[in-house]
Amino acid sequence: MLQAEPENLQTAIDTATLLGTLAVLIGAYVAARAAAFLLSAAAERSPSRRITIKMFVPVVKLLVYGIALYIVVVPLFELTSAQLLALSGLIGAALGFGLQDLVSALFGGFVLVTEKPYQVGDKVTIDDHYGEVTDIGLRATTLVTPGDTTVVVPNDHIFTGTVANANDGSPKMLVTVDLAVSPDADTTRALSILEDALVTSPYVYVDDDHPVSVRLSDQVSYRQVRGRAYVSDHRNERAFASDVTERALAAFDEEGIETPESPQLHHLDD
Repeated sequence: MLQAEPENLQTAIDTATLLGTLAVLIGAYVAARAAAFLLSAAAERSPSRRITIKMFVPVVKLLVYGIALYIVVVPLFELTSAQLLALSGLIGAALGFGLQDLVSALFGGFVLVTEKPYQVGDKVTIDDHYGEVTDIGLRATTLVTPGDTTVVVPNDHIFTGTVANANDGSPKMLVTVDLAVSPDADTTRALSILEDALVTSPYVYVDDDHPVSVRLSDQVSYRQVRGRAYVSDHRNERAFASDVTERALAAFDEEGIETPESPQLHHLDD
């Protein structure tokens, strides 16, 4: 693609080279998107293996873009030392005009793919944003919140921000349900009702490694009964909390256990 013994960088990187590079990059983009779509579709058809399959999405994308970069960069080594120096100067100038943020985000994407603090399909909290990771690109990570809001977080945030992973690659996830009862209520019965609501929920997952637990704590004007259990699929997090809360409150009402006005919340952890 390069002319033999070019006189300067402009003639070395000619129109044909630029068009070839553009074609390679476009082809890589299309191939990466197609691979991500096919893997995601296969994952959604297999709920038990959904997260395992989706973890390959960023790996495949990185591989495709890596091959494209190799195809584009290798011909540059045919340039003379002077031409490579000129090209380095252009790259340095580009970084000086603001592309350092892009490079930092790309490096962050590489770290995410190799170290895997989270992966596609995980439920994570990044600063104040909580949701399911739907995509890990080379530049940014995409979350979808429970309210169906899409949040895009630059990948270099991994170096400076805080990330909490609720399920760490597993479809199972711990969910906490908090209910409030009056200070003089029968808390032993309230804890028993909450535990029964947890273990009989259609969304719960219980075994020796994933037990159900309940506990009592005192608050300023009420007593808090807290239940914790795992759901078999983290996408059922809200449905599980709603189901347990509704049935437990109905049982409280039937047995005369008073519930003061206070938020009924569910959490991922303490």
